[in-house]
Amino acid sequence: MQNDNLFDMISRRKSIRKYDMTEVASEKREEIRLFIDGIKPLDDTIKTQFSIIDLDAAKGGLFSIKAPHYVVVCSEPKGDYLLNAGFMLQQVDLFLAQKGIGACWLGMTKPNKEFAVEKGMEFVIVLAFGLPAEPLYRNNLYEFKRKSLEEMTDMAGIKENPHGTAILEAARLAPSATNSQPWYFSGTAEAIRVNRLQLNPLKLFIYNKMNQIDIGICLCHIKMSAEKIGKKVVFVKESSEQAKPPKGYDYMITAKITEPK
Repeated sequence: MQNDNLFDMISRRKSIRKYDMTEVASEKREEIRLFIDGIKPLDDTIKTQFSIIDLDAAKGGLFSIKAPHYVVVCSEPKGDYLLNAGFMLQQVDLFLAQKGIGACWLGMTKPNKEFAVEKGMEFVIVLAFGLPAEPLYRNNLYEFKRKSLEEMTDMAGIKENPHGTAILEAARLAPSATNSQPWYFSGTAEAIRVNRLQLNPLKLFIYNKMNQIDIGICLCHIKMSAEKIGKKVVFVKESSEQAKPPKGYDYMITAKITEPK
């Protein structure tokens, strides 16, 4: 990925909901655009469109947050495009934190009707950003309200594998819609299978899209953490029969962790 220092933001970033409504300086916005141009996708066969818009070009929904700027993500709707969008946009989220800029994922906010979505694409998600009007960083890991590692994996011997534990710890800290943390990890420290919680019909209607984006965010953290300790990560798809997802979960993807050649 573009910047090893982004990994350090995993344990510090938080969702910022209060903003100084002055514009982010134009040179910083240009730096953000250049970063976006270089972010790595989960699947490079899926075409995406990233745009930066201002408050007057956004259409807020329920629980909307007002910010001076928003990153709008649109995607070609094929394959694991929602995972891909989450994987890519989380790199932007961490980059903004590194630059002293607050950000927050917004599931209900959309660009207004004048926004031009490229042909063959659909709107996916928005990330609000701006100068924070509240503390930007967490002081320590205790400020995270997350499940314990034991609640999100049944991987045998993971605690005896420091590299595997470090990778899953970074995944554990990933943000998710309403802090739902829909992931569960199975497999081994060398082949981490990422599974998503099955939802009842009502919750599926509300969270199906967002929880897939959440899995993409989690995968971003897995890759950054593995690369931080000198490992190589390749994401592959197994069949559900091969993956054998735990009861109550759907298999999503496998992170193959290897030594670099």
